[in-house]
Amino acid sequence: MPRKHDLAIRGGALVFFMALGGCSLAPDYVKPNAGALPEAFKGAANPEGWTQADPKDAVARGPWWKVYGDPTLDGLESKLDANNPDIGVALARLDASRAYLQELGAQQSPHASIDASPTNARQSDNRPLRGSNQPNEYDTRTVAFSASYELDLWGRIRNEVAEGKARSVAAEADLASARLSLQGRLADLYIALRGDDVELRIVQDSLAAFGKGQSITQKRMDGGISSGLDLARANAQYADAQAQETELRVQRALTEHAIAALVGESPSTFFLPAQTTALTLPRIPLGVPSTLLERRPDIAAAERRAFAANAGIGVARAAFYPTISLGAALGWQDVGHGNLLAASNQFWSLGPLVSLNLLDGGARRGREAEAKAEFVAASAQYRGLVLHAFQQVEDNLSLLQELGREGQQETAAADAAKQSETLATNRYNEGVVSYLEVVTAQTAALKAERTAELVRTRQLQASVDLIRALGGGWHTAAQDQPQVSSR
Repeated sequence: MPRKHDLAIRGGALVFFMALGGCSLAPDYVKPNAGALPEAFKGAANPEGWTQADPKDAVARGPWWKVYGDPTLDGLESKLDANNPDIGVALARLDASRAYLQELGAQQSPHASIDASPTNARQSDNRPLRGSNQPNEYDTRTVAFSASYELDLWGRIRNEVAEGKARSVAAEADLASARLSLQGRLADLYIALRGDDVELRIVQDSLAAFGKGQSITQKRMDGGISSGLDLARANAQYADAQAQETELRVQRALTEHAIAALVGESPSTFFLPAQTTALTLPRIPLGVPSTLLERRPDIAAAERRAFAANAGIGVARAAFYPTISLGAALGWQDVGHGNLLAASNQFWSLGPLVSLNLLDGGARRGREAEAKAEFVAASAQYRGLVLHAFQQVEDNLSLLQELGREGQQETAAADAAKQSETLATNRYNEGVVSYLEVVTAQTAALKAERTAELVRTRQLQASVDLIRALGGGWHTAAQDQPQVSSR
C-alpha cells in the first residue's frame, strides 16, 4: 500500500507539473495601435474595385519593375539581387537569426552527454582527514552517461523561442525590405540615367542648330550684313551649350558608377550604352486601399519585433519563479585496474534540481521594467513607421498628379518655344531682327525642352517611389498576385 500511495503522489505531481507546463507569464499580445487609419489615401480617387491586400509581407511581389518596359532595367535588377553586398549582409543576418532560433529551440529537448575520464592524481601528504593507508599517487577511470531536462513550468523557454522566432521573421522582412529599397534605388538611378541620355540628345540637337547659326552669322558678318556683336552672341551661345553637354556627361557618368556599385560590378569596367527610348510610365490605379501598407516589409518587421518584445516580458517574469530540472546519471568508476564495467564499479543518480534566486538587489525587477519599456518602444516604432509610410504614399500620389499636370504644361511651353525659335530664325535670315532675338528664342527653347524632360523623369521616379512605399505593388480583385497595373 505505501508503494502504491507513493506512486499516486508522484503521478499526481507529474500531472500538476504538466499542467503548469502550459503556463506563460507573457501578457496577451495585442498588435500595436497605429491610430485611426483611413480606408483610402487622400491622393487617390474612388477605391471601388480594389481589394484589401493580405497583411503578409511574405507574399511574392514579383518583378514590379517590368511595368517600365525596359529589358536593360530587367537585367540590372537581376544582377542586383545576385550580387549586391547589402543584400548579402541582410541574408547573412537572416541565416544568423535562424541559427539562433535553432539554438533556443534546443532548450525544449532533453540534453544528454557521455563523459570519459582516465586520470592520474597525487594527493597532499597533509590533506585534511587523509587516511594513513591511502596511497600518495593513484589512478581513476570514470565513464558516465548523464541526461537533464528543464521543466518549463513558467513558459520561460517557450517565450524565448517565441521571441527568437519573431525576430527571425523580422530578419526575413528586413531582407525583403533591403531588396525592395535597393530595387527602387536602382530603378531611380536608371530612370535618371535615361533622362540624362534624352537631355544629352536635346542639347546635341541644339548644338547642331547653334553651329549652323554660328556659321550663318559668320558669313553674314563677312558680307557686312551682321555685326561682330551678333557673332559674339552666337559664339557665347554655342559655348554655353557645350558646357551644358559636358555637365550632363559628368552627371551621367556618376549615375552610371552608382548603378555599377549597386549591381556589384566595378565602375571601372561597367558601361551602359546611351538609349533615348522613353520608358513606359505605368498608369496608377484610380484607387489604392490603405491596407496595402500591411505588405510593407519594414512595417511587418516592426510588428514582429513588438511581438518579440512582448514575449521578452514573459521571459523576464519567469525569473521570479524557481527553475526545476530533472537529472539522471549512470556510470562506472574504478581505481585504474580490473574490469571497469563490473557491477561493483557502477554508480547512478536520479532526481530533480530546484533553484530559486532569493536576493538579487532588484536585478529581476529591473529586467522586467526593461522588457516592458522595450515593448513600449517597439510599439511606438511600429506606429511611427505606419505614419511615415502613409506620408510617403501621399507624397508620391500628390507628386504624380501634380507632375502630370506640370508635364503637360511644360510640353506645351516647349512646343511654343520651338515655334518661337523657328520664327525668330526666319526673321533673322530675312534681316528683320538682330541675332539677339534668335539667341533668346533658341535658349528658351532648349531650356523648355530640358525642363519638360526633367519633369517626365521626376514622374517616373515618383511612380517608383510610390511602388516602393506600397510594399512593391498592388493587385485588383481579378488578380491573385500583387503587381503594378499598367492599364
